[in-house]
Amino acid sequence: MRRIVAQGTFDLLHLGHLQYLSDAKSMGDRLYVIVARSENVTHKAEPVVPDRQRRAMVAALDPVDEARLGDTDDFFVPIRDIDPDVIVLGHDQHHDEDRLAERLTAERIDCEIVRAPPREPEYDEEILSTGRIIDRICDRRC
Repeated sequence: MRRIVAQGTFDLLHLGHLQYLSDAKSMGDRLYVIVARSENVTHKAEPVVPDRQRRAMVAALDPVDEARLGDTDDFFVPIRDIDPDVIVLGHDQHHDEDRLAERLTAERIDCEIVRAPPREPEYDEEILSTGRIIDRICDRRC
């Protein structure tokens, strides 16, 4: 059985998230998704949706076999537990693939790292960014 890990914040789910998870699932038999805890999201604005709710929404998506929250102190706790064959990064995630590979080697986790392709919008109004969804809400409702 080929175990795949995808990870992210998954705040305000959109078609880009679904495409990423569908692409990740296509690379193996079982897709595990690690949902970042709000307190660990430091590279962008704090998520709007609470941790457990984001995890539940991701778990409900068809490509996902298991969704869990990340560890508050150690990024590698769920990775060690899952022992993936592949970690699939989103096309726009901030992770440095070489640095991640070094850390995985140091943790004695032998897995491939793949970057998922971006989703191309299928129509003019398709929004593939949580930030753009929030901007549109503010423009139309605030």
